[in-house]
Amino acid sequence: LEDYVASQEYSIRSLFHNYNTGDGKDISGAPVKDMCSGINAIFGKDQRSSAMYSVIHSRTKSRTPDGDPGFTLLGTVARKSGCDPAAALEMRPDYVKAILEPLGMLQYPIVVITDDRHSAVLARLLADPDIGHLIRTVPEE
Repeated sequence: LEDYVASQEYSIRSLFHNYNTGDGKDISGAPVKDMCSGINAIFGKDQRSSAMYSVIHSRTKSRTPDGDPGFTLLGTVARKSGCDPAAALEMRPDYVKAILEPLGMLQYPIVVITDDRHSAVLARLLADPDIGHLIRTVPEE
């Protein structure tokens, strides 16, 4: 259990330390935007610091258009943490609810960040009668 907790803590700390500040380019060479601009578009710049929400990253994490969608990255995380890599990619509504319900987060918006390469994830979440109304997507701009 200690190894699992340490692995999860490391992953979360890495995300916080390495968030997208708008500097650099994406894998296709296009300039990236500051990740806060998407949250600002949903909640407003003045409300973002007090907004309660969850985020789902539904991205392939693949460097090539035909690469396996995230299984390499999540496979590594799964080996270290014992988590199921397929469930984290599929993001089925029951999986999302099982994570958010014990945390008391099913009453707050769920922001979905996607690269649109696995559109079934967003479609399933939006169609779910329990959480569909909570789903927010980051605007293209």
